[in-house]
Amino acid sequence: MPLIYGMTVLLVYQLVGEVGVRALGLAVPGPVAGMLLLLLTLAARRGVPDGLDRIAHGLLGHLSLLFVPAGVGLMVYFERIGAEWLPILLTLVLSTLLTMAVTALVMLGVVRLVRAHGDNDG
Repeated sequence: MPLIYGMTVLLVYQLVGEVGVRALGLAVPGPVAGMLLLLLTLAARRGVPDGLDRIAHGLLGHLSLLFVPAGVGLMVYFERIGAEWLPILLTLVLSTLLTMAVTALVMLGVVRLVRAHGDNDG
């Protein structure tokens, strides 16, 4: 029964996120909004119910299966990818470098905040 409870919780939060995004006209995927709401709920509860924990670990254990549709998509559009490989490659490299730079800047900001907070405690 806990597994049914956990799956129901996930699906309800996904539904609430989807309805909320559509009702408010937000440019965020519904499941992302639902998972954010779930995160806030779990933070407020200060814990994860057993059924939700079990279903989450079960889904994470099979996460690699979610990459199968992407692999099929690559095979379906193989010719187009071959024809447009240079822009795709440039986009992947540049977005990776940009992500790394932003992550480094955020980390530096967090380190400065932690140091400033630590100096104020003393």
